[in-house]
Amino acid sequence: MYLKKELLQPRLYQEVIYAKCKERNCLIVLPTGLGKTIIAMMIADYRLSKYGGKVLMLAPTKPLVLQHAETFRKFFNLPHDKIVALTGEISPSERQRAWARAKVIVATPQTIENDLLVGRISLEDVVLLVFDEAHRAVGNYAYVYIAKEYREQARNPLVIGLTASPGSTPEKIMEVLNNLGIEHVEYRSESSPDVKPYVQGIKFEWIRVDLPELYKEVRKLLREMLKDALKPLAEAALIDSSSPDIPKKEILRAGQIINEEMAKGNHDLRKYLLFHAMALKLHHAIELLETQGLSALRAYLKKLYEEARSGSTKASKELFSDKRMKKAISLLVQARELGLDHPKIDKLKELINEQIEKKLNSKIIVFTNYRETAKKLVEELSREGLKVKRFVGQASKENDRGMSQREQKLVLDAFARGEFNVLVATSVGEEGLDVPEVDLVVFYEPVPSAIRSIQRRGRTGRHRPGRVVILMAKGTRDEAYYWSSRQKEKVMQETIKKVSQMIKRQKQTSLETFVQRSEKKGLEAWLSRGETRGEKVKEERRGIKVVVDSRELRSEVVKRLKTLGVKLEFKTLDVGDYIVSEDVAIERKSANDFIQSIIDGRLFDQVKRLKEAYPRPIVIVEGQLYGIRNVHPNAIRGAIAAVTVDFGVPVIFSSNPEETAQYIFLIAKREQEEKEKEVRIRSEKKALTLAERQRLIVEGLPHVSATLAKRLLRHFGTVERVFTASEAELMKVDGIGEKIAREIRKVITAPYREEG
Repeated sequence: MYLKKELLQPRLYQEVIYAKCKERNCLIVLPTGLGKTIIAMMIADYRLSKYGGKVLMLAPTKPLVLQHAETFRKFFNLPHDKIVALTGEISPSERQRAWARAKVIVATPQTIENDLLVGRISLEDVVLLVFDEAHRAVGNYAYVYIAKEYREQARNPLVIGLTASPGSTPEKIMEVLNNLGIEHVEYRSESSPDVKPYVQGIKFEWIRVDLPELYKEVRKLLREMLKDALKPLAEAALIDSSSPDIPKKEILRAGQIINEEMAKGNHDLRKYLLFHAMALKLHHAIELLETQGLSALRAYLKKLYEEARSGSTKASKELFSDKRMKKAISLLVQARELGLDHPKIDKLKELINEQIEKKLNSKIIVFTNYRETAKKLVEELSREGLKVKRFVGQASKENDRGMSQREQKLVLDAFARGEFNVLVATSVGEEGLDVPEVDLVVFYEPVPSAIRSIQRRGRTGRHRPGRVVILMAKGTRDEAYYWSSRQKEKVMQETIKKVSQMIKRQKQTSLETFVQRSEKKGLEAWLSRGETRGEKVKEERRGIKVVVDSRELRSEVVKRLKTLGVKLEFKTLDVGDYIVSEDVAIERKSANDFIQSIIDGRLFDQVKRLKEAYPRPIVIVEGQLYGIRNVHPNAIRGAIAAVTVDFGVPVIFSSNPEETAQYIFLIAKREQEEKEKEVRIRSEKKALTLAERQRLIVEGLPHVSATLAKRLLRHFGTVERVFTASEAELMKVDGIGEKIAREIRKVITAPYREEG
């Protein structure tokens, strides 16, 4: 037994879920703060005791990884170095050593995905794989690939998914279940009979604030401009209405239609691109004004003004030539002089001061969508004498530096210790972070996502009653977003119940299960004879090797090649993305990157260097090429023509990563098996060895191939002796007759004369 039972007293619902999930793949849906991690640890203890091996737990963020690793160290009776946290900040070699020695590994999925792709680790001995925040197992997220590899590699596999919010539609939930190979769903809500006794009450309040008159004036001007920008789109039937209350997704859809039609040759729609771009910018400006405040709007308009002044964006230039925009900016300047900002700020100060008066050591989290707003709130609350810190992600944006993993951990630890009262967090603080005894959670703005809403409020009410306050500006997008998230949440709960009941109704001996079992038995029998189709396929492909640029590691193409049984070797390449032989290198470009490389001028330089390094380079363009950017189709066709005709480099079009991988595999197979070519990295930057430079000089002589150059140098010993040899001496070398010897001597001895 690994679990320290004296430190843990499982609740009844945890015991029930553990019993049902310790031997079958389960998705555990449980409200935030009710101990999903404890259930995972109970199952980990059972699996390690029964099978040995390792337990792997995946979490989407580095702070979560560190948090889970600490929880395992607290409750598991294992030496410190047997429980490891693996992230991309640890070197690959150290990760490999840590994996080898560990019994429990907690890691980010991207780290594990990369290590699997390059072959640093194997999942063969992993007896339990836990996916925290399992709702992320959709699309191309790393969870999906890892789950697939785990099913293929593990001797004793078991998958457990943990989430408070798996998705709001049956399709999304089923996608998660299928991707993780889930057989059973254990669902509990706050009102479930076995959970209700443990749920601390969460008091919900929504506080509506009135926008000041000056705000309303600016808003009116921007809405009038938006209506004018939308009007031509509505007249062209690209959108249903020119109302400024139109959802943003409808405007985005209009842009997609315009680009698709232009790709088909309907260039009459080009004139609508300007109105579309203006509408998007105005829509975002109004959203900032309504939900964030004047400082956020000022920062955004400043950015648009810089675009207009530089002439880089026609839409911005048009907006700033409008008298209404000039008037709006004048009002913003006036508001700044008056010290006006969003009334939410004053209400937030009031709420926090009230909470701290009631309880001096209160812990308060304020959630906001925007970093700029988070920065503003920290400044405003600090002026009130409050102890406050900001919590944001690692990525740096313009002049706003992100927080490193270490900085995030230090801030959370200090908050947990009560060194400051208020944590202002963006979305990075929403998922899973365990900050005990948070007294108050404030949504600075509602979010239209049910998942994010659930995650946010789950930061309170964990150990005792908590309070959630949602700030909303009356008659704005705030109210629409709030009711949208509430409706989506209701739908999610109903959908989870339906999916759960549907799975329960499926008979254990369904045809699908029977076929799977039959296939497994047949597979085991064939394996014992070494005659499975899979073994034959692997045998066929064992020799196929592809050198991959390390920057392609995150591409879906790499995963597909791995699935095809290709040996992958990762290197930082000077030219090309995939090297399949000494002659063939492949440059893969997504459709978007291909167009961007035309715009910024990279394309022809890349193709030129590729052609100089490899005799037969290939460019593969992946995805829908036309209609995704505001670039005329003829410009794209002209670039393709130049690559193929001027440079002599063929362009292959692929619809998706799967097709790209198939092309690369088949080309590699032809080169390596049929033509018996070796895989060799070439580079236009590669420093030649002395022998290579000597051969290159001799290869410059008439009719002297690389093979003949080697013979000449072996025969004469030095480049100098080759160049001073007489015709008779040259003819002693195999492959050189009288005619070639005479031409070599002529080139060496003839006087140099300038041409023309």
